Amino acid sequence: MFDIQEELKKLPARPGVYLMHNAQDEIIYVGKARVLKNRVRQYFQTGYNRSVKIEHMVSHIAYFEYIITDSELEALVLECNLIKEHRPHYNTMLKDDKSYPYIRVTVQEEYPRILFCRNVKRDKSRYFGPYTSAGAVKETIELMHKVYKIRNCSRVLPRDIGKERACLYHQIGQCQAPCQGLISKEEYRKNVDQALRFLNGDDKKILRDLEEKMQAAAENLEFEDAAEYRDLMNSVKRIGEKQKINDTGGEDRDIIAMAKEGDEAVVSIFFIRNGKLLGRDHFHMGGIGDSQSSEILMDFIKQFYMGTPFIPREILVQEEIPDREILEKWLGDKRGAKVIFLTPKRGSKHKMMELARENARNVLVKDSEKLKREEKRTAGAVRELEQLLGIRGLNRMEAFDISNTNGYENVASMVVFEKGKARRSDYRKFKIRTVAGPDDYRCMEEALERRFSHGIREKQERQEKGLDEKLGSFTRFPDILMMDGGKGQVNVAVRVLEKLHLDIPVCGMVKDDFHRTRGLYYRNEIIAFPKNSEAFRMITRLQDEAHRFAIEYHKNLRRKGQVRSVLDEIKGVGPARRKALMKHFKDIDRIRQATVEELCAVPEISEKVAEEIHSFFHQDIPGEKKDAVQNGQI
Repeated sequence: MFDIQEELKKLPARPGVYLMHNAQDEIIYVGKARVLKNRVRQYFQTGYNRSVKIEHMVSHIAYFEYIITDSELEALVLECNLIKEHRPHYNTMLKDDKSYPYIRVTVQEEYPRILFCRNVKRDKSRYFGPYTSAGAVKETIELMHKVYKIRNCSRVLPRDIGKERACLYHQIGQCQAPCQGLISKEEYRKNVDQALRFLNGDDKKILRDLEEKMQAAAENLEFEDAAEYRDLMNSVKRIGEKQKINDTGGEDRDIIAMAKEGDEAVVSIFFIRNGKLLGRDHFHMGGIGDSQSSEILMDFIKQFYMGTPFIPREILVQEEIPDREILEKWLGDKRGAKVIFLTPKRGSKHKMMELARENARNVLVKDSEKLKREEKRTAGAVRELEQLLGIRGLNRMEAFDISNTNGYENVASMVVFEKGKARRSDYRKFKIRTVAGPDDYRCMEEALERRFSHGIREKQERQEKGLDEKLGSFTRFPDILMMDGGKGQVNVAVRVLEKLHLDIPVCGMVKDDFHRTRGLYYRNEIIAFPKNSEAFRMITRLQDEAHRFAIEYHKNLRRKGQVRSVLDEIKGVGPARRKALMKHFKDIDRIRQATVEELCAVPEISEKVAEEIHSFFHQDIPGEKKDAVQNGQI
């Protein structure tokens, strides 16, 4: 038994990371400390002023563990890694995990290329970004190929010059074929330098050059070429417009601001590179409770910069954050140069900060309305259903349906809704084994027995091994069963549950003459609900989803059953040997006419299997079947 008070006495006065566990052995919180002894003890001191969120977390702590580090910086890095790995419930979590696109110019190569990438490496290439739009990045790269004729191939130059013919890009005038030696290295470098100037924000020269070419083409009556130059000019202007907001400092910096309401917060970040706003993005932070804004910003910074490859020199935040020095040291080590945090109070930087804050506030308002609608559609619908049925705690619902074609390929589907939302990872499908013919009741009985018997057996096995029951494939039982049908299907389910000694409420989803949901059969009566209610819409979605999943599985089985070969009827011939035979003989007729010796010439075919094949095509069988075999119909 873990004695928390005794273990608190053993805590070292060292930096490190602590992990809080609940009774189910789940990690519910990860934190770092300059002095473990002081920090962890604070959670369990009665006089310590704790937030509501921390109070609730402490009430669920069963035991804790810790990892000692050499420094607070090491503790910070380890904390970030553990949060990313375990995603503890009581840590303020970054909901979005994005990888931003960059433009990579391989200037270390003799004939550089311009590439799309999402990871920044220390490979002497030049990187531009991050950008928030992958489409804009690809459009820019395409423009560079058209205007500056930058190569798009992966050939190693100058090693591969003249080894292969020029590619299609040379034929359409988008590459000057350095792979054929048609442009010197010096001239090619000039084109690359011009492209670099454009990527740095200097688009005046390229616009001037394109306009001159357009005018010259128009004077020579080359109107198609003139139109192409005009379109290129429009592309340059459009891409330049994406970088309209300027910062006079000309530095690389990120601007971070936030807005919060209730248990949700939105953090907005502006990416400024070389003094130009390249992009902006926003992130949702969940589980903030009554955390302070500075704490939320610090949690965001740790999680965001843990995964982003580029770190600017300056990071502007709307208010002072805890552990600023240690964060600067951590990010400085990652960047390989100094990183500073600033909180601007006036001037242009402050105006940009206010703009970022306003963006965060707008996103939060819009998303809050969206979340409210979604909550009404899902959790709100579940609450309505609970009131209609007089049942509490309907978190997990399982719905079952049967599909077949006149008793052929009987299948059953199981779909799961949790809190009113589809949980597709828990969907299951059953191929009925014991029922021949169109008997939906017996099919449903087999599917339910297999589902719950498997769950009971798996629970016992996991208990014996000391594993978490909730992580099994069938171990999580529903709070209510929804059967596609009325009284008959409900009675089947009740009979199965009684046989297995399970107490789970059962409802039948009753349809009208037009195969639309009209109510629920529960406790020997049909409960109707308003057609415009969220509960009705949720039950309709659940029933439709169970029906769709069953039909989809049934169609797949029928499709597979139709793709058959006469060779499948032969003992010892599976997919691999069938493929080998067809590859060797090309068609069925040649296989049918082959001798045992000829069949043995196929490496995958043994003498015994060859005899089986020969016997199959030459044995005495009834006339109709023999004709079918010879015609390759079966």
